[in-house]
Amino acid sequence: MTASTLLTVQSTDSFKICTNCDARWTSMDVFIQDPAIQLVGYMPTFDDLVSGLFLFNHSCGTTLACRVGQFEHLYDGPMYRDNKTGGAECPGYCQNQTEFSPCPVKCNCAFVRDILNAIRQWPKLQAS
Repeated sequence: MTASTLLTVQSTDSFKICTNCDARWTSMDVFIQDPAIQLVGYMPTFDDLVSGLFLFNHSCGTTLACRVGQFEHLYDGPMYRDNKTGGAECPGYCQNQTEFSPCPVKCNCAFVRDILNAIRQWPKLQAS
């Protein structure tokens, strides 16, 4: 199977596939409600915020990366135009991979912080 075929299979059959144990999640909801998945970080791309990465640990020991854009629908608040990263009013949250606090600044990055918190507060399924 070629890499492009694998990407096609993953995008049509699964939301995410673990690269270590081959666990599969059929949707974003199933993925973030799985108790074996824990949000552990965020890596921004300031020139294209939806291409930034949310990092999740899976119980098998693998860290999985998902593009911010895959979770963009979880946000319905205001979108700010200006990027204030590194400015006087910026608390620097986006530059700290493991900081999940909401950003108080009206910055174009602020929506990502709200998505992070939506994911963190998403109810997990109870282990059966």
